[in-house]
Amino acid sequence: MDSNKIEETVKQLFTEHLKENKLRRTPERYAILKAIYSINGCFEIEELQKYLEEKEKFRVSRATVYNTIALLTNANLVIHHQFGTVSKYEKCFGTEKSYMVCTKCGKLTETNNINIKENITTNIKKFHLTHYSLYLYGLCPKCYQTTKRRRLKTK
Repeated sequence: MDSNKIEETVKQLFTEHLKENKLRRTPERYAILKAIYSINGCFEIEELQKYLEEKEKFRVSRATVYNTIALLTNANLVIHHQFGTVSKYEKCFGTEKSYMVCTKCGKLTETNNINIKENITTNIKKFHLTHYSLYLYGLCPKCYQTTKRRRLKTK
């Protein structure tokens, strides 16, 4: 699906969610939605707010951003990731993501491996997969080498 079609679809899904829950359809909420679907990868609230102000020239309060993120999460249009003490968010409609998280330095690396999706969907029966997020924990190459060198020194 191309980005214009995705943007149109998520806007429609968000509108339906707001109507169903008798919530206002404000320009701020739609600007936040549009910004999120313009950002590639994970982001923190501060990064989203900066993007809105600098790229979109749209000023919005932090409370509005947090409240809209909560609405978008409830509408299954945004996913919340918790990497240690860091909260990150990401668009999730039309995406499949896998992450490698270094347990030492916290480095986050996105990996798009088509075989992962094939393995997941092959083993799931009678379940309609809309999106997924997979976390793999371990050591990044740099931390692994550092740990390996320390072990060799202590022997």
